[in-house]
Order: sequence, then C-alpha cells, then structure tokens
Amino acid sequence: MTVIKDLKVKASSLVVKVGTKVRGIRLVDGDHDIDCKIPGIGQMGLKSQFVKKVSE
Repeated sequence: MTVIKDLKVKASSLVVKVGTKVRGIRLVDGDHDIDCKIPGIGQMGLKSQFVKKVSE
C-alpha cells in the first residue's frame, strides 16, 4: 500500500510524502483504521482514506 497525500506527523516535524510504501498493515477498531510501519518514521496509525493498494 502507498500513501496518496502528504501527511504531517503529530508532535514532530516529519512529513510522510506521497508514494511512501506502508508495511506491516494491521486493521484495527477506533478512530484510525490501520496500524502500520512506515520506513524512516516507525509505527503509526492511519485512516484508510489516505492509502491505496498498489499491485506489485
């Protein structure tokens, strides 16, 4: 999966850029739909509206 919009990381100056690959996806309940790992940033919670499936 990849990110489809630039996302600012809360409490940090980091930005997740468009096209960043998301790894270790796990679906969860709550305000965020996905728990995942982003290379260079680490563990994050994302909403499904900001990622899309990419065929590899």
